[in-house]
Amino acid sequence: MILERIVPTVLSVRRLQRADAALITAYGGDPDKHTSLGLVTCDQDDAMYVALDEATKHAAVDVIFARSFYAGAAHASGRLSGEILGVLGASEPEAIEAGLEALLRCLQHDACFYDADGKRGVTVFPHVISSLGEYLSREAKLAPGTPMAYLVAPPLEATLGLDAALKAADVTVVKIQPPPTETNFACAWLTGDLDACEAAAVAYAAAVVEVAATPRR
Repeated sequence: MILERIVPTVLSVRRLQRADAALITAYGGDPDKHTSLGLVTCDQDDAMYVALDEATKHAAVDVIFARSFYAGAAHASGRLSGEILGVLGASEPEAIEAGLEALLRCLQHDACFYDADGKRGVTVFPHVISSLGEYLSREAKLAPGTPMAYLVAPPLEATLGLDAALKAADVTVVKIQPPPTETNFACAWLTGDLDACEAAAVAYAAAVVEVAATPRR
């Protein structure tokens, strides 16, 4: 099964070298630690969450803010809004630069949604993280370095996909987010060894493709 990648579009990237302490606090950071910020908007929220986690593996940065926008990129509040704002915080601008470089590389070459019906009318995110970084390991309450399958699809497709994934591999549920998420999809995080996470992701994607091809059966 080979699916077409839908590469995320990065809409804006900015740096704040000496951010105001009140702003840092409001966005979840520590003004004594996070004096420099890197801000990114993108049209794929889940790809951004993975990319933010990737940044923590390559630089001394923390993810101080990451939130999906309601209804997704197709209903964004502005041309540069997309469906998520991610904010990295660090004590030095050089760390922000290194973190942003890793984040942007991940969005360009790794984390993305896939076209599940040949028309981009149904998309799927069957992503496997081979080694969690500081951000998603904290969110998932797993140890850094743990493999995790990060699975997202539209509501019905995601439901059948998750059932297929759980039956296909020896994986444990970390989190299930039933529909709707902020972007009206559904999400699940599964963990196990790397082979099991990959098998679960393949089964998930295959089920989504099958539903897209035959929605009534």
